[in-house]
Amino acid sequence: MSVSSIVPSRVTPLSVTDLFTIGIGPSSSHTVGPMRAAHAFADEALALGTPVSLRCDLFGSLALTGRGHGTDNAVLLGLSGWLPEKIDPDAVPQIVNAIGASGHLDLAGKVAVPFGPGSDIAFRTGEFLKDHANALRFTASYSGGRKLERTYLSVGGGAIRVKGAAPARINVSVSYPFYAATDLLALGKEHGLSIAAIMWANEEAWRPRAETEAFIDSVRAAMLACIDRGCRTDGVLPGGLNVSRRAKHLHEKLLARGPRADPSAIFEWVSLYALAVNEENAAGGRVVTAPTNGAAGVLPAVLKYYEVFVPTATVEGARTFLMTASAIGFLYKVRASISGAEMGCQGEVGVACSMAAAGLVAALGGSNAQIENAAEIGMEHNLGLTCDPIKGLVQIPCIERNTMGAVKAINAAYLALQGDGRHVVSLDAVIETMRQTGNDMRTKYKETALGGLAVNVVEC
Repeated sequence: MSVSSIVPSRVTPLSVTDLFTIGIGPSSSHTVGPMRAAHAFADEALALGTPVSLRCDLFGSLALTGRGHGTDNAVLLGLSGWLPEKIDPDAVPQIVNAIGASGHLDLAGKVAVPFGPGSDIAFRTGEFLKDHANALRFTASYSGGRKLERTYLSVGGGAIRVKGAAPARINVSVSYPFYAATDLLALGKEHGLSIAAIMWANEEAWRPRAETEAFIDSVRAAMLACIDRGCRTDGVLPGGLNVSRRAKHLHEKLLARGPRADPSAIFEWVSLYALAVNEENAAGGRVVTAPTNGAAGVLPAVLKYYEVFVPTATVEGARTFLMTASAIGFLYKVRASISGAEMGCQGEVGVACSMAAAGLVAALGGSNAQIENAAEIGMEHNLGLTCDPIKGLVQIPCIERNTMGAVKAINAAYLALQGDGRHVVSLDAVIETMRQTGNDMRTKYKETALGGLAVNVVEC
């Protein structure tokens, strides 16, 4: 495979802030993305005057599993001027209920506009727009017959695009552009740089290093705080499946065992960390999109493993973990997709596993070749993973799937560290395989709740 099969001039430069975002659950593509789209539309609509009516039509996966993912609530919040990184998750029910009770919302947080959630949000089940499986169309009507219509695509990880709009031109020139894993390896060899060092240098094109460090530290802190919250909270998750939270009880049992001398207990702790995050996500709590919400527990669990169980762990090592993981995440975003509606869960938990494996090897002092090998192992054994959430909720199999992804990432990291980086299947080859597999995968297995566990488990 060539060094880069993608023409660099056609690829929008990415920053670590595009990959990690702090928002709310339960889904980056179905909650975070639609909220951002609604927020953007609200600002544009209000700039043209006060609408007499608003409407939102949801298509594809957003229509089929939007209720379980809270897409309708996300639309209400975004139209009301809220962004996922700004809103208090505990305030969401009150805001949503007030809109339903009053029959109006404050557009962009400023002007009251009539809006009935039950009548003005339409789930167009069975209708897919050709541009992307996650699409939503907003319409604002004004007196005199004027209308404003925009269609947004929620492309994964909370990112959105306006249908038909040319990609924004970003005037950023990074020091070490890369569009393939072979690029990363070649740059590292030529300049004597680690993958993390390449990322740090590239981020300086966006902002001073101190600001990037502060951002990475905030991501780390949010990940660890999410684990802590999940370990303290019990109850039943919303949505109707009556799934009980397990993290708090498991945490108490592990603490009661005393010192963590039993090696087998390590993986129970890692599973606990992932459970805690994804139970918080399922409950609509504050999580880090890494690289999606459905896969939000993998990286925090492996990072926590590094900080708790590796005696030589340091804060700088945690930064190296996250920066290296983000470089691997870039490759999947540029060369394939991290959207479950396009790739299935291989594009979510599979990508997170690949990123976490690479990050852990880097934090443990592995070479660039070993990092690339770990990332490849992490994805190779997630190829074909479907996205088939029961009842369209990010609960079953999503929560446990994150525990498996975290454990698999650690296994992949240590397998790679036992070698010298030489291996048969390249990371670029496995990313291309994931892309092809996702394209070949039937739609019912890609976040539609029309196949797999979603139809073979009888709802009680």
